[in-house]
Order: sequence, then structure tokens, then C-alpha cells
Amino acid sequence: MTLDELETIIISRKAADPDGSWTAKLLAKGPDKCAEKFGEEAIEAIIAAAKNDRSNLTSEAADVLYHLLVMLASRDVALSDVMAVLAARTGQSGISEKAARS
Repeated sequence: MTLDELETIIISRKAADPDGSWTAKLLAKGPDKCAEKFGEEAIEAIIAAAKNDRSNLTSEAADVLYHLLVMLASRDVALSDVMAVLAARTGQSGISEKAARS
């Protein structure tokens, strides 16, 4: 599965019954809850990485990607828009790109 395919599924769940879909239930709780859940999953991934728990990190990374896409969908931010920002940053030093944002 690609991230684009996952995004399509998540967006389709916006109109689904929250009683039948975790994604629909999360989206129905609003953007703040989606952001909170993303943060929880990110922390779990950080802990797995710090513990060098490769198996758990792999699982938590999947959760992070899923919840990132849910959070983006909750605010109507397209994955393609995020990818365009990354594409624009390609080819330049991360140090100089970050300095240019200041």
C-alpha cells in the first residue's frame, strides 16, 4: 500500500459511520483529537527508537504515518501538498534550507 492509497481510504472514511470505522470515529472527534492521537503515536515511536526495539519501531512508525494522514485530512491538507514542499526542498542543504526559513 502506498501513502497515496492510504490517504484515499482515510478521506473516504470522512463520510463513513463513526460506529463502523476507527478512522471515521477519530475524524468525527475533530482536528484537535486527531493531532493529539498523532502526538501519542509519535512519542511511542520515539520510545521504541530510543530502546532500539526495531520490531516495535516498525509498528509504531506505521501508526505515525497513518495518524499523520488522518491529522492532515482533518484539516483538509493534501498529502500532495506536503510532498510538494519536500520536493521544493530537495537539492539544497537542509542546513541552508532551515536557515532560509528564519
